[in-house]
Amino acid sequence: RYLIPGGSAGYFEREGYRFDVGASMIFGFGTEGTTNLLTRALEAVNVSLETIADPVQIHYHLPRGLELKVHKDYEKFLQELITHFPHQRQGIRKFYDECWQVFNCLNAMELLSLEEPRYLTRVFFQHPLACLGLVKYLPQNAGDIARKYISDPQLLQFLDMECYCWSVVPAQKTPMINAGMVFSDRHYGGINYPKGGVGQIAQRLVEGLQQAGSQIQYKARVTKIIVEKGKAVGVALANGQEYRAKRIVSNCTRWDTFEKLLPVEEMPAAEKRWRQRYQKSPSFLSLHLGVNAEILPAGTECHHILLEDWEKMEDEQGTIFVSIPTLLDPDLAPAGHHIIHTFTPSWIENWQGLSNSEYQQKKEQAAESLIERLEAIFPGLSQGLDYQEIGTPRTHRRFLGREDGTYGAIPRRKLMGLLGMPFNRTAIDQLYCVGDSTFPGQGLNAVAFSGFACAHRIAVDLGLR
Repeated sequence: RYLIPGGSAGYFEREGYRFDVGASMIFGFGTEGTTNLLTRALEAVNVSLETIADPVQIHYHLPRGLELKVHKDYEKFLQELITHFPHQRQGIRKFYDECWQVFNCLNAMELLSLEEPRYLTRVFFQHPLACLGLVKYLPQNAGDIARKYISDPQLLQFLDMECYCWSVVPAQKTPMINAGMVFSDRHYGGINYPKGGVGQIAQRLVEGLQQAGSQIQYKARVTKIIVEKGKAVGVALANGQEYRAKRIVSNCTRWDTFEKLLPVEEMPAAEKRWRQRYQKSPSFLSLHLGVNAEILPAGTECHHILLEDWEKMEDEQGTIFVSIPTLLDPDLAPAGHHIIHTFTPSWIENWQGLSNSEYQQKKEQAAESLIERLEAIFPGLSQGLDYQEIGTPRTHRRFLGREDGTYGAIPRRKLMGLLGMPFNRTAIDQLYCVGDSTFPGQGLNAVAFSGFACAHRIAVDLGLR
């Protein structure tokens, strides 16, 4: 659809700056175990990528002076958190240690399609305890586990933020399996930033795919999935061209797939049920800044989260996320400058029905508001600006081809962990879905798992494995 690969994991360049389209907090580049899915994805096409280790996942700036860093060193993180909540010392350790139990189950086995019976049988006999452990946690949410050990209201709010910053829902709605993965892998494989920017992940994948004989077609907007006799057999492009294949894979959201690329009136019953359980998450308001380097205090970390009021965590523009990738890779900006990419949840409804002048004015006001709030972390920010560009949910919808610019699927209500999240196969024969509205959900590493699982399932269906 676009000019370059990557989508929300792509990049764009302005006046000597190379900006990441989306977040720069990247999981999955570890060197050990089986959960390092980005490393494995690159290896699968015989390419590699230099990465830069980030010693701190997040520096939190939260209400009532709750300031702490999530260090890669697990014990260092726990001790810093316990310093703020000494009366919950045992509960903190028990909760995060239980997250490790989930992670260790995942990290003990090769992660492939959970829809493939032979794989499940083999893995169960190879790792019976790990499999039983995952079955135990599959219907549970992180908030349920946390409340077994923790009672302090502010600490529970902190755990809500720990989940919200990647799942876009509080702990009570966040599957425990996902939480176990994130809360442990940040200390195991760690956060690793790709040298040259996040866009290098997709660029290297493309190189590997092309070397293997594949083709990538750009500026190719799919308008329709062709279905004949109940089977997906091809896709139609906006230019009238058609491609036919034995299997069709959609990496669009489920809303785009089943409401735009397929006739909405023929939506399968399974998809209607899924829509009763899940809804679109908000999109984001994204502010890309180029700033003079001296405005960042010594010791500034790469990733920050700012929230002034716990009651506004899930509100429109309530929580602010900050990435400063040039602290890890200075070559992304001109000498003497840094990139500050800040983004905050925003609903597309708040950006509709505006004239062009009203839209531009609202963007400018939103940028001013974000910069003013960020002054609490980076005093003098407004005086140190060198470049500024703001994107709205409309921008995300336009360039990423996502319904309402949504980040992904979130539960409408508290569900039983991951039990309601669909796998790759769909109710339409020969049509598969991958991406953030399939199991296990949002995030680059999760989406990579979805891709591995789908490739495995298709290989089995075609008799290749």
